[in-house]
Amino acid sequence: MYSADNASLQGALAGLRVIDLTGVVLGPYATQILGDYGADVIKIEPPGGDIMRHAGPMKHPGMGHIFINANRNKRSVVLDLRKPEQREKLLALCKTADVLTYNIRPASMARLGLSFDALHAINPRLVVCGAYGYSEGGPYSDWPAYDDLIQGAACVPWLMTQSGSPEPRYVPATFADRVTGLNMVHAVLAAVIARYRTGLGQHVEVPMFECLLQFVLGEHLGGETWQPPIAPMGHARMLSVNRKPYPTQDGYICALMYNDAHWQAFLGLIGQTDLFTTDARFGTQVARMKHIDALYAFVGEHLRTRTSAQWMKDFTAHDIPVMPMMKLDDLLTDPHLAATQAWLDVPHPHEGLLRQLRPPVRMSGTPTGVWRGAPRLGEHTDEVLSSL
Repeated sequence: MYSADNASLQGALAGLRVIDLTGVVLGPYATQILGDYGADVIKIEPPGGDIMRHAGPMKHPGMGHIFINANRNKRSVVLDLRKPEQREKLLALCKTADVLTYNIRPASMARLGLSFDALHAINPRLVVCGAYGYSEGGPYSDWPAYDDLIQGAACVPWLMTQSGSPEPRYVPATFADRVTGLNMVHAVLAAVIARYRTGLGQHVEVPMFECLLQFVLGEHLGGETWQPPIAPMGHARMLSVNRKPYPTQDGYICALMYNDAHWQAFLGLIGQTDLFTTDARFGTQVARMKHIDALYAFVGEHLRTRTSAQWMKDFTAHDIPVMPMMKLDDLLTDPHLAATQAWLDVPHPHEGLLRQLRPPVRMSGTPTGVWRGAPRLGEHTDEVLSSL
């Protein structure tokens, strides 16, 4: 599986060349997914390298764990784009490419002489995708943007307080970056498909703020979905203070009684089957949503009475949705991940053996895969530029 040649032979995006000017997490996450599908991703880095190279832990300088986990299936080329002769090399590469991605502000691209108009002039088929903080044309357009800031702009820390957190908190993951990165992947592919019809590339804007906002407001636009509004914004089930893992006698489990059958089965397990017909809160989905916080509290009181293993056994037997609450270390020995061969031991030519998650999407005819490990800084500069 660990073979650079396999990508060109097997991947769904074999033959698609992507020039990747992105750094940190958002863009590299998106272009790694394209690489997992077999695209030839050429990562252009400044002389100091992507800043994430230097975020530890790391075994060797410039090969931090976040960089390694967002930059496999790429080749690294070092170019100082402030120097005209090196910018010309990038433009020469763009003539051979299908896609160029970047995640700096468009004004910065223009100062480098890399506006869409300039790139389109040398390769009309090039899809140019920019992922940055905010859509062009608004008062935030020139503001810098990072994951924490976009989470704040999209109400995520505030929503935490509405659902019981004692103070605002960010999601402890690069949530905005990765949501936007996924949007970047499908936007690039949509533009590539459109090119087959029109023959032309186009500029694609993928703004972090608006992408995360669409993600959040899917539930929380609430009554403002209608004009005039029929109810406040927010979604009661998501904001319930009792929507959290349930404590048991010896730990926590994640369980969800969602439909009539689940509630009837649960009430049977606790010996209170009659409540489904005698307590108006239980009988219908509409009633349950109206009283969801109280019902979650009701479940919580009962789950404290037995062990996690006992509840797991009974809930599974009655087809009630349930999962243990995992800790990070649990994932390394999780039986499902083991059975589906989700963990890969990938030999890296410089880093030794690396643990990697298999690309989650599996395709029967055009496999995804780890074709090459994350590159050292400038590892492929001579190889790529000599091919011009």
